[in-house]
Amino acid sequence: MKNKSITHFYRVDQPHMVGDGFRVKGYLPGPHNLQQEASPFYLLDYNSAHYFQSTESPRGVGVHPHKGFETVTIVFEGELAHADSTGSSGTIGKDEVQWMTAGSGVLHKEFQTPEFSKEGGVQHMLQLWVNLPAKHKHHTPRYQTLTRENIPVVQLDEKGSMVRVIGGEFMGIKGAAETLSPLSLLDIQLVPGSATVIPVPAGWNSLLLQVDGQASIQDSRPMVEGDMAVMGNEEGQIHIATSENVARFILMMGQPLNEPIVAYGPFLMNTQQEIVDAIQEFQNGTFGYLE
Repeated sequence: MKNKSITHFYRVDQPHMVGDGFRVKGYLPGPHNLQQEASPFYLLDYNSAHYFQSTESPRGVGVHPHKGFETVTIVFEGELAHADSTGSSGTIGKDEVQWMTAGSGVLHKEFQTPEFSKEGGVQHMLQLWVNLPAKHKHHTPRYQTLTRENIPVVQLDEKGSMVRVIGGEFMGIKGAAETLSPLSLLDIQLVPGSATVIPVPAGWNSLLLQVDGQASIQDSRPMVEGDMAVMGNEEGQIHIATSENVARFILMMGQPLNEPIVAYGPFLMNTQQEIVDAIQEFQNGTFGYLE
């Protein structure tokens, strides 16, 4: 199998704040208008490692609506508390994931935990928006907590390299999250002097974000933390190798939805009328109540 082509290779160095608790760099929709090449993934905010001073008032984002997509938050360092208008709530820490399906509409808030806030510390995480197919835009909202214990691990070699299967499937192992369209979300961790090959189905989009260390992909292209490669959707493989450093990647692979996208703030729908409806539902209290 041939190595897949790289259609875009870039990094984002200018951060911005989301609320007062997330210092992120916006990779998607991104500088190249990648809606088609990234589908079903729509937004990617990467919070590279950043130290937050201690505070008595937890930082974060207050109550806000979502509709028509899923949010996937992966924590590499730090702690995050979540609550939504369905009554779901939880806390995730290092190497854990929250997968929230907004579907027909939900109110949501997320903050650094009180314990993390009082101590201060390094926060390192990302949030991904997964667009929902039209047939699932009105799916009942739900929340999946993916802890370190329930994310399956595939060992790649005897040195300690591994892949954590967050969603989808890898080497016959089903991921922890239940997904609503064909996709795989993999957390790839390689020790020094290791290499791996990840096959990607023909027609699927794939994006590779490096979140730690140094490596090379497709036999020659060097990558460091903060680099992202967007692959062509021909059938092929992604080859990753390390030399003297560890490396960690999030690999997003999915079958493109090939449906119209109309986005407005926290709403991601297929038509302008659906956006108008979503705004009215939010204003009328249809999404429920959350303090």
